[in-house]
Amino acid sequence: MKLNHLNVCVPDLNEAVTFFRDVFGFELNGRHGDAIAAMTDDDGFSLVLSSLRPGEEGYPKDFHLGFYVDTIADVDGFHDKLAAAGIAAEQRPRRIRNGYTLYFTALGGILFEVTSFQREAAAPQA
Repeated sequence: MKLNHLNVCVPDLNEAVTFFRDVFGFELNGRHGDAIAAMTDDDGFSLVLSSLRPGEEGYPKDFHLGFYVDTIADVDGFHDKLAAAGIAAEQRPRRIRNGYTLYFTALGGILFEVTSFQREAAAPQA
């Protein structure tokens, strides 16, 4: 079984569409006014963005969206991309458990994770 789509509720649909397009490379496939936008990535994953309704709250503290990348350099490059886009990460990427991870919040407080499980190259022996 493969998870193939996810619906994420956001406070600002326009901001979220732009964010997922520009930061994560999703493509907009269709939209229903200010209520719903359907997007896909290069791997065929479908992301549906829905506007939060008035009075609805955000997500629980530990809710987050995680993205895996191939290399440590990809994580560092993603951190640089965020900085260039004016999106501040709370801290630089770092080793957490068995991965090299960047956490940041965007879109009204949604937590994002970008992680590589690449092992660091061993230091050359003298």
